[in-house]
Amino acid sequence: VQLQASGGGLVQAGDSLRLSCATSGRVFRSSYMAWFRQAPEKEREFVAGLRRGGGTSFYADSAKGRFTISSDNAENTVYLQMNSLKPEDTAVYYCAARSLTGRDYYTRAEEYNYWGQGTQVTVSS
Repeated sequence: VQLQASGGGLVQAGDSLRLSCATSGRVFRSSYMAWFRQAPEKEREFVAGLRRGGGTSFYADSAKGRFTISSDNAENTVYLQMNSLKPEDTAVYYCAARSLTGRDYYTRAEEYNYWGQGTQVTVSS
């Protein structure tokens, strides 16, 4: 499985960005896709996750009400729509994938097998 993240950039507080994660290669018939982020000198943290094939999403408290995770009809691309961005959202954003094992969501980075290369999001005040 290959993941390719894109869409990051430099924006001002209050602006919006949409990140994309294109998947290729061996694709799970059912899998869990997620976005994580890592700010300088901080641990990688879960942002949002989505069950492919079922559509159930889960968000970190910091993302609820502002961010939306979704996938296209063919489910080859996963998106993270980020609205009302804040300076504290500044980080490198990574998409990740893993197979489903029956749990509703997976929030720890070590639970994911596949990672994209990351895309930088910088929010100025």
